[in-house]
Amino acid sequence: MQKKRYIIFSLLFFISLGFFVISPVVATEDDLLGVNYARYSGLENRDIRYSIGSIIQTVLGFLGIGTMVLMLYAGFLWMTSMGNDEKVNKAKKIIWGASIGLAIIMSSYAITSFVLKSLFQATHRGFFYYF
Repeated sequence: MQKKRYIIFSLLFFISLGFFVISPVVATEDDLLGVNYARYSGLENRDIRYSIGSIIQTVLGFLGIGTMVLMLYAGFLWMTSMGNDEKVNKAKKIIWGASIGLAIIMSSYAITSFVLKSLFQATHRGFFYYF
């Protein structure tokens, strides 16, 4: 009984130590209310064209991932068709459509990068910008 009580009190003691952990003081912080979230997220000095370009390229990246998933599905369908011509033709159509979609996605990615880079260079003299 004494051993059980000793274990319980020691566990409570170590758990209660967690409540007295020293936390850092944020008295030197400029924004105590958390109003200026843009400064901490890196959006404060970001140009709107850069933000739009990042959004477009992220969406196109996800579309590319979806296209590759379609390619994998079509390949799996073809490999498991066991000579069934309907499944093979369906897989060929999916691969053909996915490859055309991938070509469209890649060309739109290249066009978006070129246009946004050209716009940024035209409005900011002497500054070479990469996407």
